[in-house]
Amino acid sequence: MIEARSVEVFIKKGKIDSNIAIEKAKGPSAGAIVTFCGIVRDDGISKLLVEADEEMALLDLQTIAADAQKEHNLTYVHVEHRIGTLFIGEIIVLIVCGAGHRKEAFLGSEYIIERIKERVPIWKKEYTGEGERWVSSEHE
Repeated sequence: MIEARSVEVFIKKGKIDSNIAIEKAKGPSAGAIVTFCGIVRDDGISKLLVEADEEMALLDLQTIAADAQKEHNLTYVHVEHRIGTLFIGEIIVLIVCGAGHRKEAFLGSEYIIERIKERVPIWKKEYTGEGERWVSSEHE
């Protein structure tokens, strides 16, 4: 039986819940599901503002996810990036990759996060006790 493959990408203003994507990743051909959650960490900041060119970001995320699926033989790909104001401990990005084997799922997840940082038009502003500043993706 050939399993239907799915790619889902989202830019979201509210909190991210990984449970739905993990359930969708389960299937007869999925021997592994890798979940990556990027979390706002306490790096001396009080909050983080995330902005995006939503239309371009969605197109880039779709391309990246489809490329990862093809290159790493993934059965399912879910990418969700949050925008708006986030606080310490909140999920900023969720990547869920289903695959027949763990290596494919891990490689797919790594491929996606690295490409997001390289080319998706998403910007972050950190707020600290000393003020605020825009940071590059390389900062992460």
